[in-house]
Amino acid sequence: MLVALGDPMRQSILDWLSDGPLPVGRLADGLPISRPAVSQHLRVLKDVGLVTDRQEGTRRLYQVDPDGVAALRAHLDAMWARSLQSFALHAEHQHAQHQHAQEGEDEHDDADS
Repeated sequence: MLVALGDPMRQSILDWLSDGPLPVGRLADGLPISRPAVSQHLRVLKDVGLVTDRQEGTRRLYQVDPDGVAALRAHLDAMWARSLQSFALHAEHQHAQHQHAQEGEDEHDDADS
């Protein structure tokens, strides 16, 4: 899912769709790429579950899939939680090393007295 968002055009398309459903032509009018290119990007976003489509009359409307965005957010939240936990463990380790070094200096100072 993150790989699909690695492309700036797909990010732009998702941003446009976050305001509401749009047809391919409307997206293509607002982006510096062709209609077929927009369709290809939409297919990728749809394949990873970030976009859905529906037929409305003679056109197909694309919109953000809330379930897909929720899954993406859950993934990012979990990654963030792991990163914070890793940082906390690293900080605790650094603090313990600093305290151990400080205790060694205090013992050294006591021996010199």
